[in-house]
Amino acid sequence: MTRPSTSSPFPPPPGALSYPLRTERGEFAVVDAPVPAGVEQRGVALLLPGFTGSKEDFHRMHEPLAARGYRTVAVDGRGQNESDGPAVDESAYAREELARDVLAQAAALDTPVHLMGHSLGGQIARAAVLLDHSPFLSFTLVASGPAEISESQKQRVKLLHDALAVMTMPQVWEAILAMGPPEEVGGPARGPGDPELLRRRWLNHKPAQLLVTGRQLCVEPNRVGELAAVPLPFHVLSGARDDTWPVPLLDDMAVELRAHRTVVPGAEHSPNQDRPLPTAHALADFWDRHPGRREPVRQVDTPY
Repeated sequence: MTRPSTSSPFPPPPGALSYPLRTERGEFAVVDAPVPAGVEQRGVALLLPGFTGSKEDFHRMHEPLAARGYRTVAVDGRGQNESDGPAVDESAYAREELARDVLAQAAALDTPVHLMGHSLGGQIARAAVLLDHSPFLSFTLVASGPAEISESQKQRVKLLHDALAVMTMPQVWEAILAMGPPEEVGGPARGPGDPELLRRRWLNHKPAQLLVTGRQLCVEPNRVGELAAVPLPFHVLSGARDDTWPVPLLDDMAVELRAHRTVVPGAEHSPNQDRPLPTAHALADFWDRHPGRREPVRQVDTPY
């Protein structure tokens, strides 16, 4: 049974529910957008956010995807925003631990799902697929590259790491604002609303989660060859410009994966926020071509 969020400062978009998804590995905060009455239900998608991001990064895609028949469940990973996690214990954020969280989230939805991960979320999703691809109908990597991030982004992650070593989370946020636009130094400029909500989201993140996942982004090995051997349909989607993984690198990855390739004009590293409507349509077009096992789609329980 889903339970509505009563105290969250992050309201879900119209028609969606915000609640803690119960899994065998604990509860994870989600935004769950069901398909409206009168629309053919075509499937369920699990959406994973990127570094310093959250489930709110997908708010503007829920409605157009629901209109295409897709229930979308965006999740805060362990230690992200409204999902709990240890503040200091870094072992909880090992890549395999986060990947197993994704498998537990998919299992809790109790239906085959289309998996989509943005940036860091794509690399965590990749690790989950490599552990067990059976819960998934397809896998879409959104602005998420084959290995470690670019040198310029590594420097920004290092700045954040160094700041977290000597400052509190509120102090780091003030330092981020003083240094320039937050997306340039570790925190997304756009997201769940006004500047105060961005600050709250930042403060909700567990420091250990930021430290560990930041390091992972800087040392991630190339696992595209392993992924290419998995019998799933793949989709590589990005903006027309990306400083974290250059677009030609994403083009090459798509070729190696024999993946469908989408480049969203006018978008950069966050096409889900830069151009949410064409991004949503590209996702739905891809999912339409890969319906997989047509099992009944579970509805969201009505909270009480």
